[in-house]
Amino acid sequence: MLRFLTAGESHGQCLIAIVEGLPANLIIDESEINLELSRRQKGYGRNTRMKIENDKVKILSGVINGKSIGSPIALQIINKDWENWKEKWKQRSLPKLTIPRPGHADYPGMEKYNIDDARLILERASARETAVRVAVGAITRSLLKVFGIKIGSHVTSIGSILATVPELPYEELWLLADKSELHTADKTSEQKIKNEILNASNNGDTLGGIFEINAINIPVGLGSHTHWDRRLDTKISAALMSIPAIKGVEIGPAFNNAQLKGSEVHDEIFINENKNIYHKTNRSGGVEGGMSNGSPIVVRAAMKPIATIGTPLNSVDLSTGTPANPLYQRSDVCAVPSASIIGEAMLSWVLASALIEKYGGDSIEEMLR
Repeated sequence: MLRFLTAGESHGQCLIAIVEGLPANLIIDESEINLELSRRQKGYGRNTRMKIENDKVKILSGVINGKSIGSPIALQIINKDWENWKEKWKQRSLPKLTIPRPGHADYPGMEKYNIDDARLILERASARETAVRVAVGAITRSLLKVFGIKIGSHVTSIGSILATVPELPYEELWLLADKSELHTADKTSEQKIKNEILNASNNGDTLGGIFEINAINIPVGLGSHTHWDRRLDTKISAALMSIPAIKGVEIGPAFNNAQLKGSEVHDEIFINENKNIYHKTNRSGGVEGGMSNGSPIVVRAAMKPIATIGTPLNSVDLSTGTPANPLYQRSDVCAVPSASIIGEAMLSWVLASALIEKYGGDSIEEMLR
């Protein structure tokens, strides 16, 4: 079984991940992990934290001479901003945050853990934790690569601006998106989106949006129909929803399909002269009955506007029980481009887990056999 745990706070010393269950002899390249970390840090609308951090991974265990050895892999990413915070933490000079921000983890977290300082909640609830998840996803991407599976993403909307996605092969869409500050394949909409982000910033506001992730060269039969928690779409949805601020997930054009007739939705099955089964359409998003059907997997995720905003919203000071406005903390205006990279990492994790479940093996060589 493949699994991982993360630890660390937004302004703590570092972020840590433990990855267990990877086969031995998998080539793991730190530079490839760092490339994914760099992709996560880019994007128009990010805050000044990205100018402080220059995320690099350090592999602490489980990899020798560039290959996994079958034991747990430990990853570390140092928080450079820790230098600006460590004395404040040690001296306990940071004032308590007792006014929870609407839409954030502050209020339910304070109630759940009986903590009177929202700072102790937001430190872990912060999306900063996703940096080490991207590192984990980069490792599982290396596993998928052995089997020819590729993953990419592109932003399809930010705020009220919808991107016009060109009809191109997925890999060409990904290349276009990676060249864009907004991680979109639609060059014509870039300036409109930037203007929308700039206007939101000037008004002390934030923006959300939608991104799409694709995975190609998927074998048939990943996942299972036999139990609810073994279904591939269950695992994909849960993984994407675990990303902070993601509030909706669809596989294929699910919400559009809901407005159509069955005869307009289901992907007909064909066979070619080589007796290979294929589909001409992919309205299922590559998943049928909880299993991959061999078509590209297509997933979209909706990210709400970030909860930390400059415009005062009504809240309550929990220390006094009186109405109050939350203190404004440093925040992104828009993090949809970054979220799409995190989405790739989480989909990579799910597919790698399903691949190991189906093909087994304690080494790459055994899996390939």
